[in-house]
Amino acid sequence: MDAKIKHYDLIVIGAGMVGATLACLLAQKGKKVAIVENYLPDNFVADSPPELRVSAISRASQNTFIKIGAWSKMQAMRISPYEAMHVWDGSAEAQRDDDIHENMAEAGVQGQIHFNAADLGEPDLGHIIENKVIQLALLDILQHEPTVDLLCPASLVDFQVIDELVLVTLDNGHQLSASLLAGADGAHSKVRTLAGIQINQNDYGQQGLVATVQPELPHQSTAWQRFMPSGPLALLPLSDGSCSIVWTLPADKADYYLAMDDETFNKELGKASGYRLGELKVFGKRAAFPLVGRHAKHYIKPHIALIGDAVHTIHPLAGQGVNLGIKDAVALASIIAESSRSPGSHLLLRRYERARKADNLLTQKAMEAFKILFGHQLSVVKAARNIGLNLVDKMDPVKHQIIRSAMGISG
Repeated sequence: MDAKIKHYDLIVIGAGMVGATLACLLAQKGKKVAIVENYLPDNFVADSPPELRVSAISRASQNTFIKIGAWSKMQAMRISPYEAMHVWDGSAEAQRDDDIHENMAEAGVQGQIHFNAADLGEPDLGHIIENKVIQLALLDILQHEPTVDLLCPASLVDFQVIDELVLVTLDNGHQLSASLLAGADGAHSKVRTLAGIQINQNDYGQQGLVATVQPELPHQSTAWQRFMPSGPLALLPLSDGSCSIVWTLPADKADYYLAMDDETFNKELGKASGYRLGELKVFGKRAAFPLVGRHAKHYIKPHIALIGDAVHTIHPLAGQGVNLGIKDAVALASIIAESSRSPGSHLLLRRYERARKADNLLTQKAMEAFKILFGHQLSVVKAARNIGLNLVDKMDPVKHQIIRSAMGISG
């Protein structure tokens, strides 16, 4: 190997939330890491409006960020705990007397389920955090780690596996080598493509419209989610009293809603929410992104591993996507750190694939099943799901197990 080629234990392609988490975890174990990223976010400005893209961070992910030392940095910027979650089947048409603002309930609601942190003896169920805030906190940690080189702007051009090492070529002409190349470069991963790893893909025919809105009524530190035939609408509480929305719409309707003027959009959004929080007023930009389920046929190849969106994407209706990616990073880092073997050892990488594949696939299929279930409009299906929601809502042990699992504090 050329002496001019700098060698690392691990090269991570992608310094987003998942890739940066992996780099932080391994740097803390003394591993020499290069992390390659083409673009870094601007600095955080305290009085800036919330970013459009947010994540619902589970307790398990929070604990990982605490371990890394990034959680306090996120707190110093902006995080929004939520103490409850209310989910209801809103397939019936919203009914509201526009002259009586006190009556905000939707007459057609039948099935519903409510989760409360106090019932579990927990301070909250999770946190809504802007993706930018998470990434900036992790990058701040990395920039102070002596064993980490953050290479930006730079992007992957090609790689070759030679003599138990991966030789990586970047667009700036630099070459690096490592025992392991980790692809954390998103849904359209170049690492995955160059490695020739095939992916199963399911286009949901939907887009997720995101925006920030000011509700007429207090959000009560509650995450609200209404299931409708066209897809769910989530109102995620932010610390300043506003809500971040994720509105799942048929792909051919999302652009129509994006093009609406604010007044018309507010009316449509109010109807879609069943006026649970009264009138909703959008401020700032709106955006939409396609919803596609993906799952790689393999997580690994010799000296190559995929994590996060590079290996799986799921429907956002339960907000589990980034948490699954954080679990990938934790599993891979733990397996590498606990072994004396080279990080690129096939035995170690097979352990990582076995540790994560079943959980990721099960979660993805569960989200797709919910999408199908709440999309059905046959009366027998609607009746069954409403009965099911109300029944589970009365079964505290079952309900507590569901939410503990989602928080990552139970199996």
